[in-house]
Amino acid sequence: MRIYTKRGDDGTTGLLHGGRLDKSAPAVEAYGTVDEAQAFLGLARCRAGAGSELDAAVIELERDLWVLMADLATGDDNRHKLEAGRTLVTEEMVARLEDRIDALAARSPLPTEFAVPGQTPTAALLDVARTVVRRAERRAVDVCPRSSLVVPYLNRLSDLLWTMARAEEAGDFLPARHPAPAGGDS
Repeated sequence: MRIYTKRGDDGTTGLLHGGRLDKSAPAVEAYGTVDEAQAFLGLARCRAGAGSELDAAVIELERDLWVLMADLATGDDNRHKLEAGRTLVTEEMVARLEDRIDALAARSPLPTEFAVPGQTPTAALLDVARTVVRRAERRAVDVCPRSSLVVPYLNRLSDLLWTMARAEEAGDFLPARHPAPAGGDS
């Protein structure tokens, strides 16, 4: 099996459950921006170290973003085919983010002034991911149906990433259970 299909050579891309859009379409821009945010989260996760609390938290968010991208990559005529929590963002997913924000804020004192990103490499990556999520949110506003929970999810996610970055700066995440091998970049 080859990774390339050549179907996108005409400047279009396929949607989940069928249909095609121009690669410059607003919906494609929205889920492409989410993909970019997910890649920055992957960098933060890598920097945090396998087995750390932050690693576990971020991988859950990355999996949620697969659901969110599927939601965005489905045309209006096929939204009835979406599955809650698998290809459709749910209220429970948004509530889970709120619970994580509250839990982190309860254990990590939050700054009372503007935070200046860059105190630690991992926190800086979380802040970059946060800004990309904010851009994805702006893109999603114009393409999501009113009933969609994509925009609320992205809004809460950016709040969570800000909170996570501040907790990372404060050293409030548990480290990996197994130390990194000698000579590692952790």
